[in-house]
Amino acid sequence: MSTQTLRKMTVDEFLAWAEGREGRWELYNGVPYKMAPERTRHFEVKFAVQLALLRAIRKAGVPCHMLGDDTGVRISRHVMYEPDALVYCGPKLPGDALEVPDPVVVVEALSPSTRKFDETVKLNDYFSLPSVHHYLIVDPEGPPVIHHRRRPDGTILRTVLHEGNLTLAPPGIELGVLELFAAG
Repeated sequence: MSTQTLRKMTVDEFLAWAEGREGRWELYNGVPYKMAPERTRHFEVKFAVQLALLRAIRKAGVPCHMLGDDTGVRISRHVMYEPDALVYCGPKLPGDALEVPDPVVVVEALSPSTRKFDETVKLNDYFSLPSVHHYLIVDPEGPPVIHHRRRPDGTILRTVLHEGNLTLAPPGIELGVLELFAAG
């Protein structure tokens, strides 16, 4: 019996491979994974998060941009995730960009199949990027929101919020916790 060895795909190879494929894909340890179809509530919360971030950026007048899913975040040579929302600052990326090189805020809306991975592996991976200052984990079932924030000394502070305001500095925006669950 022969065993075929699979070669790990790089992010650049993955981007070329994934173009034109149906569905959403992520790359982990060089292996592409198709993301499960979204439930309606997951989509609603993801949209509410995107809308709240966009409104907060506009209200604060900071030179930042919000992007939803379908935009990748390169973690390493063999890992690329597609968060549900992110914020990056500086000049607007070209319209054909497939990845955001320096996200400041990254958001994942939990799914039953990815909950543990989002709360552990992705948490560590996102904070391996020096640009990431905030990682929000939003449960579609409702509050709380789990806010992971990089402190000046480099440690990560975890805060559980059921209500009130959420301050994300940098980039200098504020949004209400309950806004993240209401897409209206």
